[in-house]
Amino acid sequence: MNQTELISLLKPETAKIDQAMRLDLAIVGSRRLREVLEYAIFNGGKRVRPLLTILAARLCWQRQGVAADPGMTAALYQLALTFEYLHAASLLHDDVIDGSESRRGRTTANRVWDNAHVILAGDFLHARAMLLAGAIGGVECLSTIGAATAAMVESEFLQLDNAETLETSQHRYFEVLDGKTAALIAAAATTGTLFANASGDARQALHTFGRNLGLTFQIVDDLLDYQGDPQKTGKVVGNDFQEGKMTLPLILALEQANPQDQATLTSLLHGTAEERRQNFAEANRIIGQAGGFAAARHQAESLVKEAIEALTLFEKSPEQEVMTALARYVLAREG
Repeated sequence: MNQTELISLLKPETAKIDQAMRLDLAIVGSRRLREVLEYAIFNGGKRVRPLLTILAARLCWQRQGVAADPGMTAALYQLALTFEYLHAASLLHDDVIDGSESRRGRTTANRVWDNAHVILAGDFLHARAMLLAGAIGGVECLSTIGAATAAMVESEFLQLDNAETLETSQHRYFEVLDGKTAALIAAAATTGTLFANASGDARQALHTFGRNLGLTFQIVDDLLDYQGDPQKTGKVVGNDFQEGKMTLPLILALEQANPQDQATLTSLLHGTAEERRQNFAEANRIIGQAGGFAAARHQAESLVKEAIEALTLFEKSPEQEVMTALARYVLAREG
């Protein structure tokens, strides 16, 4: 299944998720809050996180021989919204923290309105997500999702620490990734298994799938920041290096480069953001020559291979094929 076929196949599902969100957010009384939420959420997102919840539950139901009735299906879709809300909330807050002006070629909400409105909209989405998690998924789902959101916040602090100290440890890098991206995606898959009352081996397999998908997503993001096409990513290349972020291609290049190139990269990292911006092309050359990009890509490929292998616990089905294709799509994406 190629990317075009996958996106076409998922369109009806993403449309159902969008419809469920519109129905759920109909409770919002404030006109301004509705405007911010509409702008932040209904922007053509791929809905990967809620899709994982839905697909994971269906895989487990199939394994158990359970035929989900319309009520179970409706509840599953509403529970899955939790993850789109939390993702959107994190993006709103990130744009305020970073003072961002655009995201994927579109003006950020904090530039359309102001920081106060956007922070409050993010807070609303977080609160609504937790309400849905507890009301529909119960204590175990709420605990899983709460742990993931706490990990997201802690990882942001860890990433700031890593940037300040120029931390070059792969272990610390993956600690950040586990919290920043992988925790929520793993929780999305795990929540689907909890809703389906799956067995322990099924929960573990789908947690592995979700975690590896999240790690791969971020590694590919790190690669695109150096090598991506701005027309496809909606981002200017070099932002991570300019901000002094210790991402995987840079860490691997610092490990493998010759002493002269190591010294050049280290000097730039100790310099100003403007110096890094001006010397980005040189840094890009060094990272590529040292094998940083190739080694990072190899790690992403290994994670996807492990994710797909985890799905072999389940019999072949349309859901399993879609999840396999989704893992390959995350690895191959260009934007």
